[in-house]
Amino acid sequence: MTIRLLSYNIRHGGAGREERLSAAIASCAPDVVVFQEATRPAVIEALAKRTAMPHCGAMPKLSLGFMSRLPIARHEWHRPRVSRHAFLELIFAGTGFRVFGVHLSAVHAAWTERRRTFELRALLRSIAADVERRDGLHALVGDFNTLAPGDVLDPRKLPGRLRALVWLSGGRIRWRTIQIVLDAGYTDAFRALHPADSGWTFPTWQPHVRLDYLFVPSAHTPRVRSCDVVATDAVRDASDHFPLLSVIDVPS
Repeated sequence: MTIRLLSYNIRHGGAGREERLSAAIASCAPDVVVFQEATRPAVIEALAKRTAMPHCGAMPKLSLGFMSRLPIARHEWHRPRVSRHAFLELIFAGTGFRVFGVHLSAVHAAWTERRRTFELRALLRSIAADVERRDGLHALVGDFNTLAPGDVLDPRKLPGRLRALVWLSGGRIRWRTIQIVLDAGYTDAFRALHPADSGWTFPTWQPHVRLDYLFVPSAHTPRVRSCDVVATDAVRDASDHFPLLSVIDVPS
């Protein structure tokens, strides 16, 4: 079977933008949506109803939520001690396919990049400790709030307060988080399929940085049919992030 997986940061819970968000989501025709900044469960329930998705979940004050038209065998939030955000684990009924929703610490600075490496390593340790998780088809998806190797951040495009944080970091940030994922045996699906495309996902009004990713174990890379930034007019005014839509072949 094929699953259309949408990752979407809906900004500050999404309240007051339900109509725009549901239109943006509907334009992507996903089977499952993994949300970041889904801090208002009522908004996720409203979006699920508007888009005819029978399964959904969100928790107050937790960033990650979901909705799905496919049955979910189990969903669970995991919060490692070092992480500001809980990770969301979804297991799809009848497939064993797992999705780990990710939202790492924000702000471009050296100390926040260190925090992101702590958070990401905690998730990878959790996956590696479970044979079924480690060896089965799974995906890490969401807003990683960091740059991939080779990507460049232009500080001049940042708001003043964020430019100051880059300056306080010595004017240069060592972007390590994504390299840790790659070194753990995962493939950056977007970059594998679009080696020359910038893939910018943030912000929608002046895109200049790629913060949203899909990773799969490298052995399963051929299962990712497509992985695209949805930068259409239908989504431009719904949030500050463009969503990431991936199509994945999943064994039944």
